[in-house]
Amino acid sequence: MKHTIIKDVFFDLDHTLWDFDKNSELTFETIFNRNHPTIETKEFIEKYVPINQACWKLYQYDKISHDELRYNRLKHSFDALNYAISDEEIESIAQEYIQLLPENNHLFDGTFEVLDYLNQKYKLHIITNGFAEVQFKKLNNSNIGSYFQTITNSEMAGVKKPNPIIFEYALDLAKAKKENSIMVGDCIEADVQGALDAGLDAIFFNESNVPIEQNIKQVNHLLELKKYL
Repeated sequence: MKHTIIKDVFFDLDHTLWDFDKNSELTFETIFNRNHPTIETKEFIEKYVPINQACWKLYQYDKISHDELRYNRLKHSFDALNYAISDEEIESIAQEYIQLLPENNHLFDGTFEVLDYLNQKYKLHIITNGFAEVQFKKLNNSNIGSYFQTITNSEMAGVKKPNPIIFEYALDLAKAKKENSIMVGDCIEADVQGALDAGLDAIFFNESNVPIEQNIKQVNHLLELKKYL
């Protein structure tokens, strides 16, 4: 059922519009080919993805710092592979990864089409927990930055999703009302429940088709947003 009162649509960026997993794997492949050719990128990624997710969850709730996130996700992944590497090398990879990541800009299928469609009807915005400098580069390098009237990141707001303060910050920046706003994102906890708790409506981008509660609005492909908006 289409929403008739919505005026502002807020999107998450990573894993929602910007294909983080694909871009991340390509970035690591470039780094390893240059400096650590014995590492099989696919094997590393199998270890890295769940470790990175666990580290991000800790970072999301301020249990580790930005620097600890960048170090721990690599250190724990290399340990899981039994690959000997120094702290200096890990720091070098962490810096190179952040520099190179926005150079790979694969988007989810349907991104441009759905943004073109929504842009004619709504004001579009971004709310992201990602690092400000990197997120701006991703938006600009992938040619989707011009679709969004405001971009809120956790560094600006001082807190991360699902903290309601970041949603309030984004609403104020967008001059939007929560009753006329909706959030689209891939994380049930940070994007969907965070938005709902802050008083916005929400749609779960369930690209992996994970089981969820029936009462949660969801799409498996971005173009399915046309059912709601």
